[in-house]
Amino acid sequence: MAKILVVDDETDLEVLIKQKFRKQIRQNEYEFVFAINGKDALEKLLIEPDTDIVLSDINMPEMDGLTLLTKISELNPLLKSVIVSAYGDMENIRTAMNRGAFDFITKPINFEDLTITVEKTLKHAHQIKETLKAIKENNILKMYVDENVLNFMGGQEYESTIMANENLEATVMFIDVCGFTAISETTPPDEVVKMLNTYFDVMVKEIISQEGHVDKFIGDAIMAVFRGEYHLDRAIDAALAVRQQINTMPESMDMAGYKPKVSIGIKSGEMISGNIGSASLRRLDYTVIGDTVNTAARLQDAAQPNQILISENCYELVKEAFKCKKIGEIVMKNKAQTLTAYEVLE
Repeated sequence: MAKILVVDDETDLEVLIKQKFRKQIRQNEYEFVFAINGKDALEKLLIEPDTDIVLSDINMPEMDGLTLLTKISELNPLLKSVIVSAYGDMENIRTAMNRGAFDFITKPINFEDLTITVEKTLKHAHQIKETLKAIKENNILKMYVDENVLNFMGGQEYESTIMANENLEATVMFIDVCGFTAISETTPPDEVVKMLNTYFDVMVKEIISQEGHVDKFIGDAIMAVFRGEYHLDRAIDAALAVRQQINTMPESMDMAGYKPKVSIGIKSGEMISGNIGSASLRRLDYTVIGDTVNTAARLQDAAQPNQILISENCYELVKEAFKCKKIGEIVMKNKAQTLTAYEVLE
């Protein structure tokens, strides 16, 4: 229902408006609020902040319509007003427009013209509200959705290809905040969230600096993906930086002196990228899946606090660039063969 504020000191106009727009009122399309002058209108706008448009006369006691236009611009610059007045000379029209009037109708009122003008003004007001809503939702969306997803959504015909996927060579990294689950059992929830977000912020900055992107947050862990040239090297550089930054963070007095440490697993190889989920439910997760991803997660599970573990094939690719130490064989869940793991030292 559109809410319309009518400002006019002629009390007969209220009866006439209700009569001419009785169909729209009866069908709950329009709701009219009436004020006898500009001062009264401002008080009504404070009470009815969801007003969509204002129809105002010019010549009124206490506060005229042109002054009201200025006040409305100060109170709510997005609220659209239409002047309905017998003073339809060019000077008044120009003054009204300069003060923010959306349109100008002269008296005596042609109600067919008024109806068209009201519909046009309401449509414009609705478009403004929808635009602001979209901007707000977009800003919120950016807080929850990775930039790669937003870029994908901005592509042409993304809805028709939403369940498509691709094979790619990339590196996956899992980072877990060690011991955080246990300490959170005896710590107030707000403190847990506050500290975890602090740790995450440090980690994400290092991931982004190496051109990686955060695929998802999993409880007190992060899954990150690195694509493009030297993706494995950049992932390891990010892991070393994360470990260094986390190790320099002080103990948390709010969490019984908890000192954060991370365990990290990294695996490079082929994986599938795409939207995983249910198109019917319209709940999808733009992510990567495959054996490479599973192995990276298992390496993180096997890593001790402050350890960065990589697979043997990854070691062969980076052994000239990074100092590593062989850890040995790791038994992975649901895997028949063991995995040779190496620890990245520096």
